[in-house]
Amino acid sequence: MKKVYFACSIRGGRDDAELYAELVQIIKEHAEVLTEIFADKKLTPQGMNKPAWEIWETDLAWVQQADAVIAEVTNPSLGVGYEIAKAEEWGKPVLALYRPRPERKLSAMVLGSPRVTNHEYRTTAEASDIIAAFLA
Repeated sequence: MKKVYFACSIRGGRDDAELYAELVQIIKEHAEVLTEIFADKKLTPQGMNKPAWEIWETDLAWVQQADAVIAEVTNPSLGVGYEIAKAEEWGKPVLALYRPRPERKLSAMVLGSPRVTNHEYRTTAEASDIIAAFLA
């Protein structure tokens, strides 16, 4: 079974925590999710109660273990951008999911990368189809 690193905003804001939980459930239909904790609705913008170096070490170990990275990038996050860059560096396939918003544009660094598969979606049903195709 494939292993997926699911990346999403934590310290950048948890407004989409419910959506993250739904996306993790969708991914779990196709793969093992190494970062299911990120979808936990109890996780606050303060993140896990650990020192920064430990979070960095743990998260990068998960990215290295993963066969692919799926990132929900609607809510801007420096950490998610960093994780995407490391995944690219290590040759991991990356799917970036983005819900279009008039007040927000997706980072050109993510959108312009030839090594990131970018997909807009509006519903979890759309996201489900995109994820299934990506992981097939």
